Amino acid sequence: MPHISNKGISWAVVTAVISGFSIFLNKFASSAVTPPLFFTGLKNLTVGFMLILLVVITRKARLIRGITIKELIYLLAIGVIGGSLPFYLFFTGLSQISAVNAAIIHKTLFLWVALFAYPLLKEKLSKKQIFAAFLVMSGNLIIGGFEKFSYSRGELMVLGATILWAIENILAKKVLAKIDPDIVSLFRMGIGSLILCAVLFIDMLKVGQASFLLKENQIFWLLVTSVLLLAYVLSWYRALKYSPAVNVTAILTISTLITNFLSAVILTHSWNYALTLQSILIFFGVLIFIKTDKKSLTKDQLVVGQNS
Repeated sequence: MPHISNKGISWAVVTAVISGFSIFLNKFASSAVTPPLFFTGLKNLTVGFMLILLVVITRKARLIRGITIKELIYLLAIGVIGGSLPFYLFFTGLSQISAVNAAIIHKTLFLWVALFAYPLLKEKLSKKQIFAAFLVMSGNLIIGGFEKFSYSRGELMVLGATILWAIENILAKKVLAKIDPDIVSLFRMGIGSLILCAVLFIDMLKVGQASFLLKENQIFWLLVTSVLLLAYVLSWYRALKYSPAVNVTAILTISTLITNFLSAVILTHSWNYALTLQSILIFFGVLIFIKTDKKSLTKDQLVVGQNS
């Protein structure tokens, strides 16, 4: 059991590092490749093709034949709820607000997951974890470059995306006990990208635009962000498979430190005591979640452990 838990923690940390760089770089990419729906649709479609190649090369395509009708419904729901609409909402919102504000809102993900996980996954926060959640959110609010929330359309769109991703995590947690993470990733990105591209095609017809031509710098940003998204979804589902949903989403908040460090060094060229305090709060909050992870394995992890 400790081995299972540690594996989940390790993958969660990897995902957090990827996410930190991704949110920072996507701010530039979403400005370079417009409109947001076009950028998001192309990126997700690219990742979808990458996942098809991965599943074929690793010979995991045969696993699809063993999926039950109930599991297929879950996978279809994950594709719609997690792989399409929230991407459009997030990257449209990100193009309208600062990367710092988007990072803070996105890092409330573990709170929404905790809210849904208790009744649906029977994952209950201990007193230590509640205290850890307080530390993490306090740290997320102490950010260099952050002034305040304006409750703008962009911020609300990012919040809506975050809530949808929280629901997706609950659905994914249920199917990952029996289905390989790469197969879940394929359904999420494959179905999601098809929906986004369909909406994009309809929008193109409305404005009478038959095609988009990408410049070299736009192709660069598309490839960079696609690779990051591929790495994110593969590592994220592996983390979710081996540890409780609340714990891995809490560990994901480490990415805030990376995003803000990059912003401070590259954009604002400043580092202050607030960033230091933020780092300490988030570090100790995440550390508590890691320490309590081994004691909060759910029945699903027990099944995974027996089948591993």
